[in-house]
Amino acid sequence: MVSSQLQKFGDLGLLRHAPRQKMMDDIQHRVTRIELLPDLSHCIETRAKQEYAATMSKILSGDQSPGFEERLDLLKTFLERADFSRLRRESEEHMIQGRKVKFVLSGSAGRAMWTLQVVDGN
Repeated sequence: MVSSQLQKFGDLGLLRHAPRQKMMDDIQHRVTRIELLPDLSHCIETRAKQEYAATMSKILSGDQSPGFEERLDLLKTFLERADFSRLRRESEEHMIQGRKVKFVLSGSAGRAMWTLQVVDGN
């Protein structure tokens, strides 16, 4: 498992000359993960903007919970780089058929990736 995790996160620039456990701890603490759940009334872009606004509001209100800045960074990157026309088209195909979908965003240090996951509507 350690080697697959290292391979998976290797391109994030997190691998250093340190014991394996320290590397795994660094990876787990630095990777931010966000799940967004669009529906037929609110597309993925709208959900991402709503989450960005909610996170920004928490930061501006003085909430100093760990991870908010990383969360904001990941959402900003997603909003700037994602092809929302394609993501809407792909997700709506499933939602029209009664399936639920979620987008999982993950990233660290200015790098981001996202995947569409189909959840059975039953």
